[in-house]
Amino acid sequence: MFTGIVEELGEVVAVERQGDSARFRLRGPLVTEDAGHGDSIAVNGVCLTVVTTADGEFTADVMAETLDRSSLGALDAGARVNLERPMKLGGRLGGHLVQGHVDGTGTITERTPGEHWETVRISLPARLSRYVVDKGSITVDGVSLTVVEAGGDWFTVSLIPTTLEMTTLGVKKTGDPVNLEVDVLAKYTERLLGDRITAEGRA
Repeated sequence: MFTGIVEELGEVVAVERQGDSARFRLRGPLVTEDAGHGDSIAVNGVCLTVVTTADGEFTADVMAETLDRSSLGALDAGARVNLERPMKLGGRLGGHLVQGHVDGTGTITERTPGEHWETVRISLPARLSRYVVDKGSITVDGVSLTVVEAGGDWFTVSLIPTTLEMTTLGVKKTGDPVNLEVDVLAKYTERLLGDRITAEGRA
């Protein structure tokens, strides 16, 4: 489980394509200092399993499902990525509960600079819109953000200077894809209420 508070701006060192999957080698001295084989690290919001670590770098295997359903498939050597280790039990929940399971991808459609921040508009698949509400939580490329305004197939967020400086969202351009994870509590609530309504209908 993650919190959406990016610890380090890392870099893709190499991508080894292996048929319908790939092995990524990424640089992240901070997140690898206590990582070992089998540990998890979120890369742009995608929970990956560490295969090896050495000299501030780690490797992770990415299967076809992840390459198809996230923006990781478009990454090449030199790309910057947001990195986060799992939250320790008893640690502070600085953002919100993030699983590292991407629900879909969106596209940055507009960036509007403010005096000390930026408002960014992002498209999202229509099937996810019911989970996104004004002032609710959403994860964009692994960054926990608060929704400013939610539309039918888009939403906006405001990025403070720290987010612009310390994450990939500071350099992403209009047209760039981003990974989206909606609030898991919204999905569970929908499922539970849906089952209850179905049961009541049969009663």
